[in-house]
Amino acid sequence: MKPFYITTPIYYINAAPHIGHAYTTIAADILARTLRLQGRQVHFLTGTDEHGLKIEKAAAEAKLSPKEYADGIASQFRDLWKALDIQPDDFIRTTEPRHEETVRSAFAALLKSGDIYKGRYRGFYCVSDETFWTEKETLPGPGGAKLCPNPDCKRPLERVEEESYFFKLSRYGDRLLSHYDAHPEFLSPSSRASEMKNFVKAGLQDISVSRAKVKWGVPVPGDESHTVYVWFDALLNYLAAADSKDASLWPADVHIVGKEIYRFHSVVWPAMLMALGRKLPGKVFAHGWWTVEGEKMSKSKGNFVDPLAVTKDFGVDAFRFFLFREMPFGQDGDFSIASLKRRYNADLANDLGNLLNRASDMAIRYLDGAIPESLGERDFIEREKMAQLSSAISNAIEGLDFSSALATIWSEIGRLNRLVNERAPWEVAKTDREKAGEIVADILWGLRVIGSWIEPFMPAAAAKLRSRIGSPRMPMLAKLGDQRRPQDALPQSPGRVSKGEPLFPRKA
Repeated sequence: MKPFYITTPIYYINAAPHIGHAYTTIAADILARTLRLQGRQVHFLTGTDEHGLKIEKAAAEAKLSPKEYADGIASQFRDLWKALDIQPDDFIRTTEPRHEETVRSAFAALLKSGDIYKGRYRGFYCVSDETFWTEKETLPGPGGAKLCPNPDCKRPLERVEEESYFFKLSRYGDRLLSHYDAHPEFLSPSSRASEMKNFVKAGLQDISVSRAKVKWGVPVPGDESHTVYVWFDALLNYLAAADSKDASLWPADVHIVGKEIYRFHSVVWPAMLMALGRKLPGKVFAHGWWTVEGEKMSKSKGNFVDPLAVTKDFGVDAFRFFLFREMPFGQDGDFSIASLKRRYNADLANDLGNLLNRASDMAIRYLDGAIPESLGERDFIEREKMAQLSSAISNAIEGLDFSSALATIWSEIGRLNRLVNERAPWEVAKTDREKAGEIVADILWGLRVIGSWIEPFMPAAAAKLRSRIGSPRMPMLAKLGDQRRPQDALPQSPGRVSKGEPLFPRKA
């Protein structure tokens, strides 16, 4: 079986990384961790997009060369992923030789096949979005100006007339529609499919894939007066990364992207692959955007959320958890410190943290801190039900339905908390200490399962939980149902339950 190939977009380096970048990349990390815990081979790619006119200008403003500027911002992305406990298998930069070689090779192949041809572009260009627009697509502005139609941009456009190379996107409309129909999972979530299908049905136009006035880019093979248009360049990173590592990686199983770049990934990119004779990815999934306190994030408002600042106050695991507990992946959501704090105290401190504290305290009291051989042998916690839920959680994560997976997990945490109250080991212990220990032992088994469920979302918290209850690192989710004897998950030498600091101390 080929490795499961997961990609994020490569992030444009015109600014420092923020919550939007973190959101996409943590999602990919959660999926990758889940699959790895099931024993599957995974290849998780992320990286940075470093060419184009916008980078030329940003570097000039910073009084740096474009490469120096790119090196600095790319390092910020790498450092943030490490700080957020994100573990990619590869990090690609579009300024790397392996990527530039792939771009030149692909461009030359499409020139040879006739899928790229030389012509003349007349229209409008948005420097901010690095995007060409036809006059029909533009918005009217003051004094007859034309504005970018991107609702998050709307900046004045530059009228452009220059020699350009074009990709024959118009050639691939019917093939794209046939692929969408044959592979309905390709356009995900399904709520976004009709928009892309309608766009293609309306008729595709050939698109410009070179610039004559941008120096910072990959030179067009055989015509170095042009550089490859930044979007055409960037999309090829997924092939470059795969081909440079292991030919069996391609095709990607899932591209996770923001909805603002969905059209490039679900229309332009598959058409490019068709022209190159390469297989198409299994799925392109577009998630929603975050607003902050009800407002869109923007440089002018200065309201970009810095993940490092948030994690300094709440911790990395709480930040990772909140992003995927708060809203369904695929929809838009609003970020606020107040909502993060509510989730933290209710779900993490009260529900999970309190359950761990109670279970470990009672284990020390009624089991002398020792893990019994009979761990989980009774049916107090409905082991078979938890095994079935493991499969449901696994399926939800693999379908990128992270909020549903977390809702299921927290429903079980709530049930275990209620079970503690209903079984009341402290009352049972008054007449039957052994029976009280049996109840606590089953609660510990339930916590072990919970620990395996939360690990992809909160890896550090899961490790602390295991340490507190003397638990090994259990196989996760789908494989859990194969464990006929819960004690098979015990370590070689008996572990012990210990007291410790609260998993998630309450925030005042």
